[in-house]
Amino acid sequence: MLESNDKRELNPSTFLNPVPVVMVTCGDNIITLAWAGTICSDPPMLSISVRKERYTHKLLCERKKFVVNLVSQDIAKQTDYCGVKSGRDVDKFTECGFTKIYGSKTGEAMIKESPANIECEVEQIIELGSHDMFIARIVGVYADESLFDNKGACDLGKADLVAYNHGEYFTLGKVLGFYGYSVASPEVLKRRLKK
Repeated sequence: MLESNDKRELNPSTFLNPVPVVMVTCGDNIITLAWAGTICSDPPMLSISVRKERYTHKLLCERKKFVVNLVSQDIAKQTDYCGVKSGRDVDKFTECGFTKIYGSKTGEAMIKESPANIECEVEQIIELGSHDMFIARIVGVYADESLFDNKGACDLGKADLVAYNHGEYFTLGKVLGFYGYSVASPEVLKRRLKK
């Protein structure tokens, strides 16, 4: 039982925020989702959750493959459009001026203008209630050449990625730390946080 007046209790809800915003391509359609996440590193897997009545839900069940396209600041407006318009009514690739390229593993359409694309094959569909969760194995990952440094390392910090927080889109802020920074030496901290 909560004994402090420092917290206000709310009804159970989808309160976890911020979350990544992504565009998922399946067939010739694009859907914007904020309910996507990594679920396993070996094998690499992720999940997306989609409402049963959405046009993409049917496509995902039929095709059993999709691509997660990460969202950068320069395509945020098109991303919103792909979330509020239905693929039943409009060709979102055409309306948004997106270029289709195709993944080498699944053959699914990807958004060229996205800074990174993650090809997935559905392994399991879990019915949850308002949404079904599509658990998928990651079979291919692609990133823009501009994200790589001269040593060949990919830096997603250069991608100007967008997050979603309670109905609003946000750019990511300054770097506060890195994995292990709480125990890093002063020399490592200085080198890593000088960005």
